[in-house]
Amino acid sequence: MPDLPDWIASQLPPAARHPGLAIASLGDAKTHGRGGFALTSPAFKTGQELDPCFTAKEEDAVAPPLEWTAPPPGSQELIVIVEDVTNRDAEPSCQWLVWGLAGQRGKLLEGEVPPRTGKNAFGNSEWLLPDPPVGETRHYVFQIFATDLPLTLMPGASREEVMGAIKGFITASAVLYAPFTGVEADDGFIDDDDIDFE
Repeated sequence: MPDLPDWIASQLPPAARHPGLAIASLGDAKTHGRGGFALTSPAFKTGQELDPCFTAKEEDAVAPPLEWTAPPPGSQELIVIVEDVTNRDAEPSCQWLVWGLAGQRGKLLEGEVPPRTGKNAFGNSEWLLPDPPVGETRHYVFQIFATDLPLTLMPGASREEVMGAIKGFITASAVLYAPFTGVEADDGFIDDDDIDFE
């Protein structure tokens, strides 16, 4: 597997520099961040830990909110691919695969159901809740791609199918990174020791 290109490696900490990232084969130095295109989240800054409310550690967990700036003129659609890049000896694990997003400044709200979703690493079309063992840190790279053509893929497509459909049509790309360290699950049980009886 080739090394991660410098133009994207410089945007990520060493632990998240997986050469198999979707952006490594889909993007390039010319389109990355083109025109100020950027991906952010109101829930965390790049490099900050994900809140457990976006992971399997909380019962009512949902996907985190995302926001992006306007892509370059001519962009027709936006695609989000989120990958767990912790295991350097295997392909990145697809956590979320979203497309059908309008090609202008916009957002996905916390827990919002996207227009179209594809298969994650478990084969379903949902945000795959991060679930590392207690004390283990995993690394998640959120990637957004603007394309100059709309996707015609049906919901449930695979990461490979989406990547194949948009390769060569990218007008801009951006990344957002977040680690998550496993914590004890919140089972909703309140211990008597946590109650002040005064």
